[in-house]
Amino acid sequence: MPNVMYEKHGHVAYVTINRPEILNAMNLATHAELGDIWNDFAADTDMWVGVLTGAGSRAFSVGQDLKELAARNANGTAEPSSFGSQGKPGWPRLTERFTFPKPIVARVNGYALGGGFELALACDIIIAADHATFGLPEARLGLIPGAGGVFRLVRQLPYRTAMGLLMTGHQLQAPQALAYGLVNEVVPAGELDERVDAWVDDLLESAPLSVRAIKEAARLSLDMPLEEAFTARYTWEERRMHSQDAIEGPRAFAEKRRPQWQGR
Repeated sequence: MPNVMYEKHGHVAYVTINRPEILNAMNLATHAELGDIWNDFAADTDMWVGVLTGAGSRAFSVGQDLKELAARNANGTAEPSSFGSQGKPGWPRLTERFTFPKPIVARVNGYALGGGFELALACDIIIAADHATFGLPEARLGLIPGAGGVFRLVRQLPYRTAMGLLMTGHQLQAPQALAYGLVNEVVPAGELDERVDAWVDDLLESAPLSVRAIKEAARLSLDMPLEEAFTARYTWEERRMHSQDAIEGPRAFAEKRRPQWQGR
């Protein structure tokens, strides 16, 4: 069995970390497989939306396979590491694909800890089961959240809330995550697939190039002065405004029909 399952249905790519027996912990082989999958998803023009999840009902992912790391430390094959994954299997990992254009929905069922939480933070939309648990325990392990957790959490949560979680390894339950705006929706586990499908359907109703242009502009403009944000150049926005979809949307509205997006 592969460490990651990758399926395509219509315009949707489903990526499932497939190590449920160890709570979808990610070893180096898993990262290598994920790297190939993100390359394929990005290059496939028929794929408009991605869904990332973990197999089973217990965990999205608990992050790095610490048993593998301990073994590599013991045999001397592990090198000291800090932020990022350059030079490691699967680079650039999703957490470092800063210009990844397509929207990704995280389907979180159970634990999203360490690198698993960092993966979810790198997604655009997070739908969580009501028993989902989020946390970055690295400080308790002599490590750091090197896949972007340090940087993303202080941008996505109030500063002191983020620092409390980062420095203590405290966990955040799904209702708390929703209250802080860290996730988009929390639902009973039995309704998780239904709600993920609904979000995916809503994304597919939108023009793919519009979604990508919005994602790019929102990300790039975060630290810009407002005046500069209006005058900056955005690659996907330039593609959108010269696309057939920019003509198709208003035409479909005028003709009282659903638009037929081309996505290119």
